[in-house]
Amino acid sequence: MAASTRAQALSLYRLLMKESSKLPSYNFRTYALRRVRDAFRANQLIEDPNAVEKLLKLGKDNLDLIRRQVTIGQMYTTQKTVVEV
Repeated sequence: MAASTRAQALSLYRLLMKESSKLPSYNFRTYALRRVRDAFRANQLIEDPNAVEKLLKLGKDNLDLIRRQVTIGQMYTTQKTVVEV
């Protein structure tokens, strides 16, 4: 993996984790954080440049999706679960 691609992947990982932690629902938040972590671990050994580019694009699309969900979640308030209190 080229150094710039590695930097892009790390930056994307940080952004995905940061945005996922903003989800208002505990269940969605923990699922998103776990899913991001597992996806990056599963694909850490991929070195094919085309496959890496596809995965980076997929990650950016997922980042946009998470940002939309955070915005929608902030519009509606819900009660905190027992785990969150």
